[in-house]
Amino acid sequence: MKLRSIEIALPDPAGAAAFMVDIWGLTAADQRGETHYLRGTGPFPYLVAFEKSDDEWVRSTTFVCTPEELTELKARVTAKGWAAKPTTSADPGDGHGILVELPEGTILRFLTDTSEVAPIAGFTKASKRVSPVKLTHVVFNAADAELLGHAVEDVLSFTVSDRTKGMVFVRCNDSHHSTAFARAGFASLNHVAFEMDDLDAVMRGIGWMRDNGFAPAWGPGRHGPGDNVYAYYIAPFGPVIEYSTPVEKVPADYEAGKPDDWTWPEQRIDQWGVSDKDFDGLRVAEERFRSRRDWQPEPL
Repeated sequence: MKLRSIEIALPDPAGAAAFMVDIWGLTAADQRGETHYLRGTGPFPYLVAFEKSDDEWVRSTTFVCTPEELTELKARVTAKGWAAKPTTSADPGDGHGILVELPEGTILRFLTDTSEVAPIAGFTKASKRVSPVKLTHVVFNAADAELLGHAVEDVLSFTVSDRTKGMVFVRCNDSHHSTAFARAGFASLNHVAFEMDDLDAVMRGIGWMRDNGFAPAWGPGRHGPGDNVYAYYIAPFGPVIEYSTPVEKVPADYEAGKPDDWTWPEQRIDQWGVSDKDFDGLRVAEERFRSRRDWQPEPL
């Protein structure tokens, strides 16, 4: 199973798409009506969809899976009684599968029989620009992160990789985490992380963003869980977005860490401890985009 994309509704999808292409480094992939699809350099047909809406909310976060995995998901979701429905994708990449609502309202979409596209070349170093490859993780705020961590393990067959004082990290393959649940006290989108080619690409991305008037809200730094280098920004259209190196690969028998395993000296919140964090600004941005179910549950 792999994390593929996130589908976001907001009042100005064209403006959001323009920023993510012209500044952030994604590539326009398709436009269907007023919905804009943006891709990275990797094989997924799109990473972000922006659709027109009077309000701002998260429609879904999409994972691609095998037919066998989908069959198992349907059985476990049905047995648990979670709100869900069959779905056929009208987005680039096609596919069919299910929409599932987690206990606190987060909507995940699982698709099989999807298609991919040929990778494309990114910007050259001479351009001073960078190009994300794919999504590396999408993190959600939670009222009860432990509940959600156990829930996705039991029902979706995800695996908790690590627990810290701030988050429960969850994986669906050998990447340390494809999602996580932050111990926030409320449910919403925490941030969307875009995987870059390497550390150099993250650092050049920071430089390009500064050239365009955007300073990191947090970073550069290196996380403990996942071991990825990061730089977080508050996008002008609202959510928190991140340039990230790939998270570490972990074996199937990786032992989940506990909060006390991930502690830093006072005044440090990552391995390096070299950058400040805009706690207040990030908190406001992290509360803005909530998930919404605009469909009625149906038998799977």
